[in-house]
Amino acid sequence: MTALTLSTSAAPGLRADAIVIGVAKGAEGPVVAPGAEAVDKAYDGKLAGVLETLGASGAEGEVTKLPAPAGFKAPLVVAVGLGAEPEKDSGFDAEALRKAAGVAARALAGSRKAAFALPLTDAADTGAVAEGVLLGAYSFSTYKDNAGGKDNAKGAKAKNGKAPLAEAALLGGKPRDRAYKAAIERAAAVSEELNRARDLVNTPPNDLNPEAFAAIAQAAAKEHGIKVQVLDEKALAKGGYGGILGVGAGSASAPRLVKLSYTSAKADKHLAFVGKGITYDSGGISLKPAGHNETMKCDMSGAAAVFAAVVAAARLGLEVNVTGWLALAENMPSGSATRPGDVLRMYSGKTVEVLNTDAEGRLVLADALWAASAEKPDAIVDVATLTGAMVLALGNRTYGIMANDEAFRSAVHEAAEEVGEPAWPMPLPDHLRKGMDSPTADIANMGERMGGGLVAALFLKEFVGEGIAWAHLDIAGPAFNEGGPFGYTPKGGTGTAVRTLVRLAELTAAGDLG
Repeated sequence: MTALTLSTSAAPGLRADAIVIGVAKGAEGPVVAPGAEAVDKAYDGKLAGVLETLGASGAEGEVTKLPAPAGFKAPLVVAVGLGAEPEKDSGFDAEALRKAAGVAARALAGSRKAAFALPLTDAADTGAVAEGVLLGAYSFSTYKDNAGGKDNAKGAKAKNGKAPLAEAALLGGKPRDRAYKAAIERAAAVSEELNRARDLVNTPPNDLNPEAFAAIAQAAAKEHGIKVQVLDEKALAKGGYGGILGVGAGSASAPRLVKLSYTSAKADKHLAFVGKGITYDSGGISLKPAGHNETMKCDMSGAAAVFAAVVAAARLGLEVNVTGWLALAENMPSGSATRPGDVLRMYSGKTVEVLNTDAEGRLVLADALWAASAEKPDAIVDVATLTGAMVLALGNRTYGIMANDEAFRSAVHEAAEEVGEPAWPMPLPDHLRKGMDSPTADIANMGERMGGGLVAALFLKEFVGEGIAWAHLDIAGPAFNEGGPFGYTPKGGTGTAVRTLVRLAELTAAGDLG
């Protein structure tokens, strides 16, 4: 991962491959952002005009490269768009800084060192820029050929292209200030775990089956002092986890339920995070058509997010107990697969008529939710790439939040907005529950087609313990980016929901979440 340093050096005298500055979109053209005063001065105060001549406007995501002025030790200036110029006496918001830093870090792939002279007014801004750099520099090259790779600062060779930016110096940071140091340490911990989640999502399913995922979780738990328990197929059968077993019945790779427990001696609150971990989803007997199964390695994004969030909470030493439940299975068709019309007895004791084997995520989550509820946590949040209906409703960049408690739903939404993860609260209309009535079982795994994302959440609600605040995050849209990279978001796995979960844990530890 890119190395971060805080620097009080002036931009002209810093040895680096590039100096990154911010440019905003003003009413009459581009405006050089605070932090770049020394650079602007070297251009005789005419940097904004030079950038405009080169076509820059200051729009979000825009990158303009130009030779550094005479006397600078760095040969290149990279001007990155921050979006609209803020009103007088107000600074740039954290998300604008985070996105700009991410865009610049990605544009500087192959560089040994870059100095970021973006507007930093406090430690929070510094943390946002650090996070943007670390997330924007991410690349997944495990399966790429080494040929043609270019050495990075440590002599490591990138695979089939340029290595990620090796080092970033944040100018204007205060190396001896505890708040600034804490900000970049937090950014490093959260970003490293988020990037680990991205790696998992991007890993092909022939290398990441439930057993392999569980082994990765066990290794990380050992490293960070997290208690781990893995239920294999025999333990699941003995325990009566009919949902997880039913989904995994058609695969040669047996399912797993992984429990990760981070505890703090100073905690008086307990959060449970539950993640859908379908390591590959073919749809089962209700087979997905061509064009809908090529990216289904990403159907374990929820479990990856939960895993990353628990490890991040441990690394940050948060004073809250956090339990993560990873419901891992592979949904495949075979002679042993669950059929449409089969009835499964769930861990809760309820029976479910399976009308569509491609509505499998709710089945594994139901068992994990009931297991999580048995411990009586203060709140449960599940994360899942659950429904295409949510993508139709909210698009590819926004996830839906549903809950059994309006105040808790609002708290989750506020946490998501605070960390820059687009999300939107969705309702749970009671009348949609009737569509899941079954003549054979207690409930069916399908209901009305319209409002399918809400129907799925109503199904999950049936398996949440009484009196426990619960929220469901349907991340089907933003979990996997099939388009080009933007901001600090790469193509492929995005790590969506990790930062929301970490922020919820931080707020709970601070006593600010109910």
